[in-house]
Amino acid sequence: MTEKDERASQDGAGHRARLRQRLAEGGDGLLDHELIEYLLALAIPRRDTKPLARLLLREFGGIGGLMAADWQAIARVPGMGDTSVAAIKIVQATALRMLRNDVAERPVLGSWQALLDYLRADMAYLHVERVRVLHLNSRNMLIRDENMGDGSIDQAAIYTREVIKRAMELGSAALILVHNHPSGDPSPSKQDIEITRQIVEAGKRLGIGVHDHIIIGAQGHSSLRAQGLL
Repeated sequence: MTEKDERASQDGAGHRARLRQRLAEGGDGLLDHELIEYLLALAIPRRDTKPLARLLLREFGGIGGLMAADWQAIARVPGMGDTSVAAIKIVQATALRMLRNDVAERPVLGSWQALLDYLRADMAYLHVERVRVLHLNSRNMLIRDENMGDGSIDQAAIYTREVIKRAMELGSAALILVHNHPSGDPSPSKQDIEITRQIVEAGKRLGIGVHDHIIIGAQGHSSLRAQGLL
């Protein structure tokens, strides 16, 4: 190793030590690229990971988009291997597990913000439209969180018969419908409103309530019930 290489190595070690110290102090002051940089440094210990961290955030539009990106998309970024992709995905999986547990352990209607936090973390930055149905028991506890399917970049089908049939199979007392808008704008479309009303009417005939239809986007969320559309 040349003197220049040794000096660069020492500078890198000092930089990571400073990041580690700031992390130990709570990490609030760390910028997004610094969080990703240090995470990647654990997976690629002998490399300056700052340029790669910046590239990833630029490629996926920020930390939320990066965490939501699928394995193959992240792996296509030059410099990313299986170990470094795994580091990112394990952080996402851990965060989602914590948020999902908060939802599962309490009545959903009494922990609405926890539900929104979970749904936003999981769906806000997806590049395809995903439909899911939350099945609740008579105490409004979550009994099943089901992905009903992914659609194109701007459309996913929700079939009333499938939703109600599954609710009957699970013995659901109530449902919360959820889907995302990849455009980022969570405003409900006419189709969103119409299919929601169809499911509400079908559920009424069988004693199955529909508490809400939540639409998630990078710009926020919409509640059809809050908007008086149920």
